[in-house]
Amino acid sequence: MQPAQAALSRQISFRDWSLILMLGIIWGGSFFCARIAVQEVPPLVLVMFRVVIAATLLQFYLLMRNISFRPALDRAGSFLTLSILNNVIPFTLIFLGQTELGAGLSAVLNATTPFWTAILANMLTSDEKLGGLRLVGIMLGITGTAFMIGPGLFAGLGGPIWAKLCLIAAAISYGLGFIFARRFKDIPAPVVATGQLTGSSLVTIPLVLIFFDIDGMFSASAGAWAAIFMLAVVATAFAYIIYFQVLASAGATNTSLVTLIVPATAILLGAIFLGERLESFEIVGMAVIVLGLLTIDGRLARKFGF
Repeated sequence: MQPAQAALSRQISFRDWSLILMLGIIWGGSFFCARIAVQEVPPLVLVMFRVVIAATLLQFYLLMRNISFRPALDRAGSFLTLSILNNVIPFTLIFLGQTELGAGLSAVLNATTPFWTAILANMLTSDEKLGGLRLVGIMLGITGTAFMIGPGLFAGLGGPIWAKLCLIAAAISYGLGFIFARRFKDIPAPVVATGQLTGSSLVTIPLVLIFFDIDGMFSASAGAWAAIFMLAVVATAFAYIIYFQVLASAGATNTSLVTLIVPATAILLGAIFLGERLESFEIVGMAVIVLGLLTIDGRLARKFGF
């Protein structure tokens, strides 16, 4: 049995399904929290708060688990690059886009990350080339993204184009980050996560100190601070720990199913708590993106005997 087939045939336990669902709710909720916080906190400042708090918590996690952080220190330059590609750029673009876009739409656009990752991997790697089904899935994803932009592409409906492009650019940056992170396969995953968040902290702190007034940096409301801490503690530090637990027991392929849960969760939370209304063309786009993800996953093909 090939590795990919083994990953797909591996049964997911009830515990792992519960953790995958929890992870989807947490990451879907991160768009909800960001939508609240970004109304009062500049995007780059919000990124700094998120990564600094999360990095601090994960450093304590490594300390409590007696896991050495030395491998990250030995390759500090590479981790700094990873932090820029996987945290600083996408976090900033996502928060910037969310100054104009709803939580649900932001999550759906961010869900295009697997498509851009596959395209970039096909161009930049020798062992992750596109197959037929994967290519079909990518095309469905791109089509879904176009549906999400919808009439706003020409008439400005459903949010400004620049905000949607910020979310798509963030997804592309994540794709580059995933490919770059391949070089850290020899380092324990918690150390990689802590290393990239620590690197992100080292990048964002001086930028914020240079371009923003320190006196007004902590003037956000209690609600905004609650959203910031939810982003950092739950959606970043705690979510990474859950992710690593599921990854170890269910495998990467099964764990990636969380990407199908995140957009729906974000849309539901946005509708319930923020009063957001999803346009019909956005719903169609979400459905096409989900279909693309299912096609890449291969479950539809197996069901219909392809």
